[in-house]
Amino acid sequence: MDFLYNTNAQFFIAAYLIGGIPFGLLLAKKYAGVNIKTAGSGSIGATNVLRVVKETNPSLAKKLGIATLVLDAIKGVLVLAVAYFAGLSEATMWGISVLAVIGHCFSPYLNFEGGKGVATGMGVMMFMLPLETIIALGVWAFGAKFIRISSLSSLTALVALMVASFIIHPDMAHAPVIIIGFILFYKHIPNIIRLLKGEEKRVV
Repeated sequence: MDFLYNTNAQFFIAAYLIGGIPFGLLLAKKYAGVNIKTAGSGSIGATNVLRVVKETNPSLAKKLGIATLVLDAIKGVLVLAVAYFAGLSEATMWGISVLAVIGHCFSPYLNFEGGKGVATGMGVMMFMLPLETIIALGVWAFGAKFIRISSLSSLTALVALMVASFIIHPDMAHAPVIIIGFILFYKHIPNIIRLLKGEEKRVV
């Protein structure tokens, strides 16, 4: 158990445990009285919070959706910010980023189930690769406005971010970006299947 006294290990554990906090599930239960794990897509993310709560309370749905999005993004950034001011290496911070996303997608509080990882991934990428993330957010905003299919907008933005990272930072180690991208694509497999079948729902 000596590894628990290692600073990097402590931050990695914190990133996973904090990343795993299911804010969408908690907020929807407390303020709307619904269990989003058993409704809609079953995801704990902002899109499902918005979709499920909107059925009974549209105005509350927007507030809870925004709160979920912000909290899911911040939980990865929080650990990164502390690590940054503690003077930890860039490699360690990338490890924190990956584990925060893994925590959200495979939460220890939900029997290792979780959300799609988009907001948490966006948060850590904004901290680590701000320019690429701004580009991705622009792509996402375009898709959200004109395509109005949440999963397609998110996946398109993810591809834009990954491509931009290779162009803007060709010499950096891209393994963490690829790992995060793989996790997000993996969690979106059901959405991809529905997209190919033309069955994916639009956000209205």
